[in-house]
Amino acid sequence: MKEKFLKNILFTVIVIAAVAVFAVLFKLFNIWGFLLEIENKTFDFRQQIISQYKKSNKDIVILAVDDSSYEYIVSTYGAWPAPRDFWAHISEGIEKANPKAIAYDLLFVQNFKVFGNSDKILTDVINKNSNIYVSMTFDSRPKEVRKPIDLPKSLETKLAGNYEFLKKAPLINKINVMGILPDLLNGTDNIGFINVARDKDGILRTSIPLFVYKDKFYKHLDFLLALDILGLDSKNLTIDKNKAIILSDGRKIPLNKDGRCYLNWYGDEESFEYIPLWKVDKAIKENNFEYLTSIFKDKIIFVGVTTTSLNDIKSTPTSRMFAGVETHATFLNNIFDNNLIKKTGIIFDIIATIILTLLTGYIVVKSKNVPYAILGVFILIVLYAVLTIIIMHFFNLWVALILPLVCSIGTVTGCYAIKYIVTSRDYEHTYKLAVTDGLTDMYNHRYFQEQMKLNIDNSKRYNTPFSLIMVDIDFFKKFNDKYGHQSGDAVLRQVAQTIKKNIRSTDIPCRYGGEEMSVILSNTKKEEASIVAQKICEAVRNKEFELATGDWTHVTISLGVASAPIDADSVQGLIEYADKCLYVAKENGRNQVISTISNN
Repeated sequence: MKEKFLKNILFTVIVIAAVAVFAVLFKLFNIWGFLLEIENKTFDFRQQIISQYKKSNKDIVILAVDDSSYEYIVSTYGAWPAPRDFWAHISEGIEKANPKAIAYDLLFVQNFKVFGNSDKILTDVINKNSNIYVSMTFDSRPKEVRKPIDLPKSLETKLAGNYEFLKKAPLINKINVMGILPDLLNGTDNIGFINVARDKDGILRTSIPLFVYKDKFYKHLDFLLALDILGLDSKNLTIDKNKAIILSDGRKIPLNKDGRCYLNWYGDEESFEYIPLWKVDKAIKENNFEYLTSIFKDKIIFVGVTTTSLNDIKSTPTSRMFAGVETHATFLNNIFDNNLIKKTGIIFDIIATIILTLLTGYIVVKSKNVPYAILGVFILIVLYAVLTIIIMHFFNLWVALILPLVCSIGTVTGCYAIKYIVTSRDYEHTYKLAVTDGLTDMYNHRYFQEQMKLNIDNSKRYNTPFSLIMVDIDFFKKFNDKYGHQSGDAVLRQVAQTIKKNIRSTDIPCRYGGEEMSVILSNTKKEEASIVAQKICEAVRNKEFELATGDWTHVTISLGVASAPIDADSVQGLIEYADKCLYVAKENGRNQVISTISNN
């Protein structure tokens, strides 16, 4: 009996020591940061599962500047952004339907003198309606570029309790602000800020209730709107010792150490009701207030851009094409439902890790058959993962998943786990070397051919478009003759970086050969690809490039655009069409984009 007791004590000590060793190794080899990124991915996975069982608030609707509305505005009013009096006209029309609130996810930041007194028309409408809210943004512009303005005292929020950590949170502390129209800034208190903070992987999982500017606190647009609609005190807030904002009705907004709160998502894109702006404009012009009342009466309306061409698209846990305005609706809905996600603390996570590791070790020790032991551990891990999903769904708690699982697997596999990690890292490094061009850090020609074939196959199978941009540096041979190949290589690297900065993360930049580069744009029509190409052309034209000698110079590029299936339906055909466009661009003077060539 005593011997069995000692064995159990020894077993417990070994398990706890294993957890401690893993924690040290994670810290030494920066595995901890890697695991945190994977933990974020598990949050996304759990949200994708539980969001299927959540329903968004039907009283929150989105008045969308979608693709059709954008085209309608440009064709009807001649430009985007639309004249300010257009938004006044929209606001007044909607107000007749008696909405609860209208919140603009649009920035009215400068005077449009070309449109006459349209600015005044808009500000008069907004200032006289107490249920219209407008947006501002903070930024980090140096004061030498833009002098930081003082914001009206009426926009400040007084905090009590444990709020000092917010002043040390870099993501919410801002040094400058993009001011809106002065008559708005001084005419209404319904002004909130709409900055976002993505995680390192580019995914937007959080919102920011409070910002710090000049040592004062200001509210997010959605937070301000929620407090006003709920009839809660929005001027004085308290933060408790657990870093949660306590609202006057007892609701809590849990914050992490960076002052952000984790959102509970309601599904993929368009989880809220979308109403095209063009339909509303026509209804207002036709005095169809029966229709307007049916869709807007007692509703909270977010007005914002949903078309991808205007670049207000976010990647979220449940979708990679989530309209920015819908993230506002999600935050507001979370506050209404009081279901923001709270991440458990490190102590709780360590306890969960130790318990799971002890259970894993017990199964391994008690099972004499290795396959049965592995099966038992697998079932244990699956049950734990399912438990974390259930806890997130019913209790809005984000319980750590990766650390307990890694320690559990580590207890079983030991040195094999370490060997696997080393092997997988070597493989990733080798694969990157195999598909990456060493000079430009773009994908190489072999990878380009693979991706072209893959996109051609997908285009044929799913009847979807994709585009190819071919890029060539103008007069590059003369440039090399004049400045030398080292300077040529330096410019190649910098042009490549400029291209990569001006495309989407889903686009594939490749070095085609020599000074010629390419960009593969999946699921992209020719018109969209031409816009991207023009953006790249202008970015290179306006940039100064540093030579190997330390001098600086300008270069230009010519670009050819081809799209499948309208230009060709094969890899070779698409490359040839893009090359022909590139040739035309060079023949017509270079430093331009050509996307169409004559059949003559």
